[in-house]
Amino acid sequence: MAASARSVQCALKRAMSPSLVVILGATGTGKSKLAIEIGKRLQGEIISADSMQVYQGLDIITNKVTAEERAQCRHHMIGFVDPLVSSYMVGDFRNKALALIEDMRSSNKLPIVVGGTNYYIESLLWKVLLDTGQENEEPGNGGDGAAERKLELEKLGGAELHKRLTEVDPKMAAMLHPNDKRKIARSLQIHEETGVPHSRWLEEQRGQEGGDGLGGPLRFSDPCIFWLHSEMDVLDKRLDARVDDMLSAGLIDELRDFHVRYNQQKVQDNSQNYQHGIFQSIGFKEFHDYLTAPESSSQQEKDTLRDKGIEALKIATRRYARKQNKWVRNRFLKRPGDSVPAVYGLDVTDVSRWEEMVLNPALQILDSLRKGEEPAVSPIRVQAEEQRNKRSHHSCDLCDRVIIGDLEWTAHLKSKKHHYHVRKKRKSDPTSDQSQVEPAPPDSAAEISQSQDKSTTQQEVPVAL
Repeated sequence: MAASARSVQCALKRAMSPSLVVILGATGTGKSKLAIEIGKRLQGEIISADSMQVYQGLDIITNKVTAEERAQCRHHMIGFVDPLVSSYMVGDFRNKALALIEDMRSSNKLPIVVGGTNYYIESLLWKVLLDTGQENEEPGNGGDGAAERKLELEKLGGAELHKRLTEVDPKMAAMLHPNDKRKIARSLQIHEETGVPHSRWLEEQRGQEGGDGLGGPLRFSDPCIFWLHSEMDVLDKRLDARVDDMLSAGLIDELRDFHVRYNQQKVQDNSQNYQHGIFQSIGFKEFHDYLTAPESSSQQEKDTLRDKGIEALKIATRRYARKQNKWVRNRFLKRPGDSVPAVYGLDVTDVSRWEEMVLNPALQILDSLRKGEEPAVSPIRVQAEEQRNKRSHHSCDLCDRVIIGDLEWTAHLKSKKHHYHVRKKRKSDPTSDQSQVEPAPPDSAAEISQSQDKSTTQQEVPVAL
């Protein structure tokens, strides 16, 4: 009888507890530190949601937790994929992580997901990957054949890929920029494997109960989401200091050893690709010139390339931190609809007040949720901005450009480059149609457009992976 009562109590405790804890935040905000402290106190286990940490090697540059940290709390999904494997996809991560979460919950353990890879986390929180029959199967998800086919498609030119997609799935083609070869290849692959256009899969997914314009419904009804955020100027200095600490820990030797073991032959064969697998890690490609410098290079030339790589790493890290924060705001704080879990903000700007500002509030929030009570700390909620179509298709004949997204189109019409072409057209043809003219751009709009001109393939479609 007593055993039965304890069993009921455990079941009730699980029912009132968060189904899982997810710790979001830019790189360098202390996500792993908080995860470990929560895990030690609440019988939790940690699932790393970092697409680079799944690979073996480059432990320093990918900022893997140390052996001492792993000893404090059990970690999963770290360093188990061969670095030469390029076929590991988000679906593989999702399937394994969901199985781990189920095992933890059945053992009364608290799953703690921590990491900065956006689409990994989204694949756990929302049903955003394509399922063609069984929940844990995605078309083309596993297997080297599917990955090789995708790589084969990506080798084709963007124009050819886009033409092929237009023929089989014009709706999807209209939503993807012709330069976005990876997403176009993925859409073509889905059509090849299922016989169903990618756009139709997405329509069905979004039409599910609880789905919205960004994908399917929530997978768990009661996750607890923490967002670790900091003033950016403070975080920038912290990130620069972390790069310096990496150098002191042997970063250069790690890069050189990894290059010799896995990358040198690829470079010699002209088959290197920094767009797949662990080779796309921030930090590795930034040192390409240094690692491949001719042996005849002088020490001064090598030192210059080394310093150039260090500065490039710092810049890329700071840029990535901003991208991560932007994702949190767009996917959680400004996302429309009811399928958005509460997000509790924790300010990590002042590390000397870490327990007061981060650890204790997090534990108090979790304690309230486990008791079925309303936490004293309210979740963050930023009022949603005017809804824009992020995948709308626009063509600027004057600039000979394709623009995807309403916001991007507005910025382009206000850009200095566009107005230059407008003035040029007016001079050559004063009677020309001026429908694509906007008022002169403020600097911010021009800067937005210029950044988009430099990178037209970075727009994310979480459901199109």
